[in-house]
Amino acid sequence: MSKPRIHILALGGTIATRPDASGVMQMGAGADDLVKAVPLLATVAEVQAETVSRVGSHSLSFDQIHALAAKIATLQADGVVVTQGTDTLEETAFLLDLLVQLDIPVIVTAAMRNPALTSADGPGNLLAAVRVACDAWIRRHARALGVLTVMLDEVYAAADVIKAHPTRLNAFMASQTGPIAALVEDRVVPLGLPVRDAIDAARKKLGKASGAAQPVALLWMGLDEPGHLIEALLGASDRLGYRGAVVAAMGGGHVPEPLADRMGRLAAALPTVISSRAGGGAMLRHTYGGPTSEIALRKMGIIWGGRLHPLKARVLLDTCLRAGLARDTIAEVFDAFG
Repeated sequence: MSKPRIHILALGGTIATRPDASGVMQMGAGADDLVKAVPLLATVAEVQAETVSRVGSHSLSFDQIHALAAKIATLQADGVVVTQGTDTLEETAFLLDLLVQLDIPVIVTAAMRNPALTSADGPGNLLAAVRVACDAWIRRHARALGVLTVMLDEVYAAADVIKAHPTRLNAFMASQTGPIAALVEDRVVPLGLPVRDAIDAARKKLGKASGAAQPVALLWMGLDEPGHLIEALLGASDRLGYRGAVVAAMGGGHVPEPLADRMGRLAAALPTVISSRAGGGAMLRHTYGGPTSEIALRKMGIIWGGRLHPLKARVLLDTCLRAGLARDTIAEVFDAFG
């Protein structure tokens, strides 16, 4: 019986670093190096490895991930594993999920510990990702699962996974849903299928979303935020180059009351999405009154981000703008996320 053909695409990141003469970790290892570090891969799959880039994920761009998605669509493989850095994994995996529509598993993995450290997790995560890509249940439900992230023997849906700690080995989680599968010994144990109605609906409206870059500002709300950045954006004739904005709001969807006028003007100037700074979870819609409550903000024409983390809301808004969607359609796309 032939083994599944798995194509590994390496982008860089901690998993692909090497120490320089001073001992500092630098990008350098390619896809072949990653495969050589995991001899067991040959027993699991027929692997083809390709180096796409050698950069930290903090330096990746939307354009690079769009190009990666187009590349994945052309591969003749039974599954695809992407290796990258952890800094933006939750964003790149979600963007791939919006762009890639295939009947084969697409897995994103990475490493928290660099190869120079004791018990580096990169090789184990790569092996786990390939095992997941080869698993019969995963392959059978590939389209229903969408793009997946595999870290520390847990499998997460791209729309739900977040990096919840900057350095710990168990940095990744899905606070709203938990993992959808786990690896135990040499098998994948399914735990559930993700709810993907909103993503499927978004894909239908997004099409190929192949337009030019559409920079989206990310504005984080905090105690006594004065709104000077919003005022600067509104005062610039070119909106400082931004074509949309995501506001990471407090609680169920609130901002400081002194910002009421600025929020109204921001919504009129640019497609503006509000998402909870709590990191995800369905927001309120009609509970509290006041000039910057969820009721008032929605009446201003601000788009509600639903359960999406602000980082993922920014990814989705950029994709909507690249697709040339009108504001009303963008609001419909986000509305499906709760």
